[in-house]
Amino acid sequence: MTIKAKPVLDGKFWIVEQEGQRVGTLTRDNESFVYSNAGNVSFYNTEKDVAKDFGKDFLTAKITKETGNVDLSVHGYPTRTTPYNSMFDIKRKLPLFTKSEKSKSVYCAGYYLVKFNVNWLKSFCPKLITIERNTHMGPYKTELEMKLALSNVNRTN
Repeated sequence: MTIKAKPVLDGKFWIVEQEGQRVGTLTRDNESFVYSNAGNVSFYNTEKDVAKDFGKDFLTAKITKETGNVDLSVHGYPTRTTPYNSMFDIKRKLPLFTKSEKSKSVYCAGYYLVKFNVNWLKSFCPKLITIERNTHMGPYKTELEMKLALSNVNRTN
């Protein structure tokens, strides 16, 4: 029977699991701990008291961030989130993606200038519908390219 604390907020909040199933939570407030499960609440004054009931390795797990090779770009254009369903619209020359596997909202990767009324505004990864409904310039691969295009547009107006 393996019981372990899976950290959610490092040093503050844990999900307690037994054989992979969630059985409770552990919260740290200053130096005291509160363990709650199935309507029961237990209080511990120190980390040593927690270790007496659950074992010395109970709180040793650390939060690990995935640093895999997650590509935050679509066809060379940057995105702010992990892109799903990436595609390239050849007709409009737009790198497109969704933010989740099942999402129906389509976004354009890269930097854009979008004209709203009479003003050009900078936009990073706008929705496709915004690009379709407004005059736009882009995509640009860098913010610097977009700013350069904006300064050129402002000079001509």
